[in-house]
Amino acid sequence: MLSLQCRRSAQCSSAALKSYAGKSRYVRSQGLPSACRTRSAIAQASLCRSYRRTFSSNAIRLKEPAFLEGFKHSFRFPPASHEIKDLATASIGEEVTLHGYLGPRADLSKGLSFVPLISKDLRHSVQIISLSKNSEKTHTLLKILGAQDPVAIRGVLKERKPTKSEHGDIEKITTVEVSLKEIFVLNRFPRDVTFQEETNFPAELRHLQIRKERGLRDALAFRSKAANVCRDELSNKQDFQEIETPLLFKSTPEGAREFLVPTRTKGMTYALPQSPQQYKQILMASGIPKYYQIARCFRDEDLRADRQPEFTQLDLEMSFATGEDVMQVIENLIRRLWADLLDIKLPSKFPRMAYNDAMAKYGVDKPDVRLGMEISRIEFMLPVDLVRKIGPLLGPAVEVMKLRVSDDPAETRKFVAKFMESPDATPFLENPDGQPGIFIYDTSKPLQGLQPFGFEAFEQVEEMLKLDDGDLVVLQARKNEPFSGGSTPIGNLRLALHKAAVAGGYIKAPQGFKFLWITDFPLFSPSNDTDPGQGGSAGLSATHHPFTAPKTEEDVSLLSTDPAAVRAEHYDIVVNGVELGGGSRRIHDALVQEFIMRDVLKMSEERLQDFRHLLDVLSAGCPPHAGIALGFDRLIAVMLGRASVRDVIAFPKSGKGEDLLVKSPNKATKEQLETYHLKLL
Repeated sequence: MLSLQCRRSAQCSSAALKSYAGKSRYVRSQGLPSACRTRSAIAQASLCRSYRRTFSSNAIRLKEPAFLEGFKHSFRFPPASHEIKDLATASIGEEVTLHGYLGPRADLSKGLSFVPLISKDLRHSVQIISLSKNSEKTHTLLKILGAQDPVAIRGVLKERKPTKSEHGDIEKITTVEVSLKEIFVLNRFPRDVTFQEETNFPAELRHLQIRKERGLRDALAFRSKAANVCRDELSNKQDFQEIETPLLFKSTPEGAREFLVPTRTKGMTYALPQSPQQYKQILMASGIPKYYQIARCFRDEDLRADRQPEFTQLDLEMSFATGEDVMQVIENLIRRLWADLLDIKLPSKFPRMAYNDAMAKYGVDKPDVRLGMEISRIEFMLPVDLVRKIGPLLGPAVEVMKLRVSDDPAETRKFVAKFMESPDATPFLENPDGQPGIFIYDTSKPLQGLQPFGFEAFEQVEEMLKLDDGDLVVLQARKNEPFSGGSTPIGNLRLALHKAAVAGGYIKAPQGFKFLWITDFPLFSPSNDTDPGQGGSAGLSATHHPFTAPKTEEDVSLLSTDPAAVRAEHYDIVVNGVELGGGSRRIHDALVQEFIMRDVLKMSEERLQDFRHLLDVLSAGCPPHAGIALGFDRLIAVMLGRASVRDVIAFPKSGKGEDLLVKSPNKATKEQLETYHLKLL
C-alpha cells in the first residue's frame, strides 16, 4: 500500500497532467514524482502505468506539417550507380542512377525539357532529357524544380552526337545523355537567390562563394593534397611522428598577444596557443626524436593579407639536432611539394643571407630578390648641404636605390607624380625622419638631373648604379643605428614603387620562385609599445621568442656583457618576399633559459613562474633540439599565386576578425558572464 505522502503526490500529479506545464514536468521527471522515487519497484511501476494512461488520454495530436513528408522522401533516394565524369565510358542503354545539382532548365515544348545535371564536385555535367510521354508525373516534378536543387535521378543512358564543349568551370559530357525516368528531390535552393555567372556573393554567404567559385574549391582541394604530401614526406620518408598537442594551454609571455578562455573556476583562464612551441620542446625532453603536427594556432594581432587570428602551421621539432638539420628537412619537403604539385624542380641547395645583409641590400628581412633594386649607403659621398635637405636627422645613414621605369624621362615623371599623389605615398611623405629625395636621370639636363649631388658624388653614383635615361633615383635618410625590426623606410618604399610600376604597366611582374634562408638575426631587439614582448624591464625583448639559443660560443659569452649584440641561431625561409616560416635551435639547458629570462630580459618573478613547467622539463636531461614552423596558409597561397591567405582558407575572418557567415564573435549573455565570473565594465 502506498504511503499517504505518495497518494497525495499521485493525486497532485494526476491533476497537474491536465495542463501542458504539468505534462512537461512529468516527462522531464521520467514519470515519477520525487516523493515516490524511493518506493518499491512494484509501487513505482503501478504508479507509472497510471500516469502513462492519464498522459495519453490528455495528449493533443498535432497535424503533421507537409515539409516533414518531403523530408521523409529524402531518406529514400537510391545510391548512385555511376559518377557523372565516368558516363562517357558507360554502356549505352544502361539504366543509371546519378547524384548532383540541377542546372538551368530549357523547355523546348510543353512535353520536352533539357536540363544539365552537375556532378557532386561541381566539375562535370551531363544533359538530362525529360519527356512527358515517358512519365507525366516525373516531367511535371522536374518543371517545378530550379537550378542548384540537389537531386538524385534515374534514367537510361543514350548516345549523343558529339558536340564541341566549352571548357569553363564545368566540363560537359558531350558524347552521351540521360533519358529521365525518375527524379528524387533532396532539397530546394532559394528562389530569391540569383546564382549566375556574373553573381558575386558577399562574405556573409561564404558557402555560396565556395559553391560558385571553382578557384576557391580548387584551392581547398590543393591544400588537402599539400597536407597529404607533407604527411607522407615527414612520416614515411623522414621518420617523424605526428603528435597532437593541447589547444587549451596557459598564458605565457612568448611575444604575441593571446586569446584567453575563461573557466567556471573564478579567476582561472586558459589561453589558446600562439604555437605548440612549449609542448614540442616538452616532447623533446620526453624522448620523442622527431615530432610534427599540422597545428591550429591563435594570435590576437592586427590583421592583414597574410595574417589571420587563427591560422594553421606545419610545426616540427628534432632532438639531438641543429639548425642545419632542420633546414635540410625543410628544403627536402619544399622541393617535394613543388615537384609533386607544381611540376617545378627547385635548386638542390637554397642560398643563405644574414639578416644585416638583407636589411642593408633590400631594406627588409624577407626580401624578394627577383626585383633587383639593391640599396646602398652613400652619405659619405654626398655634400653636407644635400644631407641636411633630405631630413632633420643629425649624422643620418643615407641610402640610395634606382628603379628602371622607362627610357623616357617624361614617362618616369608621370609615374612619380601619380605615385606621390596616391594614398600609398602617404607613409613616406609623413616620415618624421625625412621625405624621400626623388631624382630622374635625364641626359637633357645639367648633370643628368642630379645637380644637387655635386659633380664628384654624381660621378660616383652614376657609375655605382649604372644609370641610364629615365632611371628613377631615390634617396632616403634613417637613424644611423644597428638594424632592428623587419624593414627600413627605403625598403618599404622600394616595394611600394615596384608594385605601382607593375600596376601601371611600366614593368612586368617578376616570375618564378626564389628561395633563400635569412640567418643571423639578433637574439634580442629593443622593446616597443606595439608588441607585447615578454614583459621584462630590460628594454629588450626576444626577437622571436625567449627559447631561441645564441648562435655560437662567442654569442653565449656576450649574454653577460652585450646582449644586444648576440646573434641567434634562428633561420627564416623566404620566397618571393614572403616569410614562409621561421625556426631556431632552442635553449635546452634550464639554467641558461632561466638566466636569459631573469637576468637578461629581467622578467619579474611572477612572470618567470609562468615558465616553471618548462624549466623543470629542461632540467630532466633534455637533449639539444631544434625546429621550425611553416605558415601553412601562406605556403598554399604562395604556391597558387594568391595575394591573400583568405583565398585558400575555407572560412576566413574579415579585416575586423569576424566570421561574417556565422556572425562570430558574438556578445556574451548575462548568464554566460555570470557562469564565468565575468563582468562588463
